[in-house]
Amino acid sequence: MSRWRLGMSWSRSLWMRLAALNNFVAVAVWTYVTVIDPGFAEAEQWRLGSQIQFMHGMAAFTCATFMNVGALSARHAPACFLGGSALLCSAMYAGAATTFSGRVAIEIIGGLVILVGWLVLAWSARTIDRTH
Repeated sequence: MSRWRLGMSWSRSLWMRLAALNNFVAVAVWTYVTVIDPGFAEAEQWRLGSQIQFMHGMAAFTCATFMNVGALSARHAPACFLGGSALLCSAMYAGAATTFSGRVAIEIIGGLVILVGWLVLAWSARTIDRTH
């Protein structure tokens, strides 16, 4: 059994499982506010959060494809996509459900982390033509 430790190298399999769970939550939230209770307070904010969350879960899956074609540094991007969207979207959900005052700061941090993920993915693509 593997132990969780600081600095461990996470496998593609783990990132893909986390991305799948992320997308499960995103679809569950979207389904609730769109189909089950469309009159839900702040439904549009919840819908937007779930769409952002889903999009970045799919981006985490994309990283596995980048790695398969030689862009090995893409392995760093899923942490940014999943971690950043967790920060951004959970702050959006909390802001829509409560009067959480720290929401904007957390949303900004989450958005910046996501942007770093996109830069990492773009940077990693530079090695694709050299290997394939």
